[in-house]
Amino acid sequence: MASDKYFPQIQSITRAKRRINDIILQTPLQLNLNLSEEFQASIYLKREDLQQVRSYKIRGAYNKIAKLSAEERKKGVVCASAGNHAQGVAYSCSKLGIKGKIYMPATTPKQKVRQVQMFGKENVEVILIGDTYDDAHNLALADCQKTGMAFIHPFDDREIIEGQGTVALEILQDTKEDIDFVFIPIGGGGLAAGVGAYFKQISPNTKIIGVEPAGAPSMQKSLDAGQVVTLEKIDKFVDGAAVQRVGNLTFDICKELLDKVQPVPEGKICTKILELYNRDAIVIEPAGALSIAALDYFRDEIKGKNVVCIVSGSNNDITRTEEIKERSLLYEGLKHYFIVRFPQRAGALKTFVDVVLGPNDDITHFEYSKKTNREKGPAMIGIELQKKEDLNGLIQRMEENGFVYEYLNDNPDLFQFLI
Repeated sequence: MASDKYFPQIQSITRAKRRINDIILQTPLQLNLNLSEEFQASIYLKREDLQQVRSYKIRGAYNKIAKLSAEERKKGVVCASAGNHAQGVAYSCSKLGIKGKIYMPATTPKQKVRQVQMFGKENVEVILIGDTYDDAHNLALADCQKTGMAFIHPFDDREIIEGQGTVALEILQDTKEDIDFVFIPIGGGGLAAGVGAYFKQISPNTKIIGVEPAGAPSMQKSLDAGQVVTLEKIDKFVDGAAVQRVGNLTFDICKELLDKVQPVPEGKICTKILELYNRDAIVIEPAGALSIAALDYFRDEIKGKNVVCIVSGSNNDITRTEEIKERSLLYEGLKHYFIVRFPQRAGALKTFVDVVLGPNDDITHFEYSKKTNREKGPAMIGIELQKKEDLNGLIQRMEENGFVYEYLNDNPDLFQFLI
């Protein structure tokens, strides 16, 4: 590593911890019995979902804003965020009596917008604009250039990175065991840079695993290219970690310390959200489930080891529950969509229900338009199975009984348009 490059130092992270100590919660490091049994390892969860603003983002935001000069504080601050950083900035503005403008993508879940307004009270103005974080980011920067207000970057800033690094300080304070693996969710890379840097200096044998949503693998693509790249298109579902471009500072740090970056499909993340709720009564957002969802890919490596997963946040909108269930079922091979061309004769639908469907298959979606000038009328049907292996039998029975169909799950463009 070149000596002139910035790298978070232990002393800086320790000072950040003192600076933010009265504002944050020292969240628990909990041994999870279900995960430990499943993976035959000691799996600890660092519960940043229990933080004051339900995510770790308050750490970096407060550390940055608290270090502003009196003149900078008087002018106020501006930030761009998909939600959690915005809440951290809003809370900090309220605590420090500073005015703030917060730009959020128009696609941000309403629950996160309400939380920002609640934490910031009269100190913040929320501006919903653009489709992605990057759109909001560019507009926030333009505002700073006009007004001279300080820009509070969500990840690519030294004080932000050092604030997030306090998560690692607490982990190592709270365990007497050597940590073999730490799994860290990655969006822009601020958490991974801060936590990874602290671990590498205090516990150099710990393997640092970054985890990204498969639909927005900006860090992995940048590492592969050897430089920061901007993704043209991303899946915005994991809104707390879906960015088109990681930070320059965070990239330079992460390329030195990450042992691996693991992408995780969005559907698998949804399955993990539901499992954690049903098994452990833990409510987390998609980005918060990233680190735990990655464990499956390391089953052999982590067996018998001490593992920490950072649960980064719990700002989930309840209105997304159906989408989470749907994505999980699709990923697990339990939900399938077809366009079926029914013969326009009496009893065709009854035949489909009685003969084609298996005893445990369930129709969960049905749209049908009868055509008077054609022999076959198309219907869009969603079918939920109990076991993914039942799909072959379902398709075989459709073909044997003369039902012409088109399978939509394998046609992403048509699937997204219709479903």
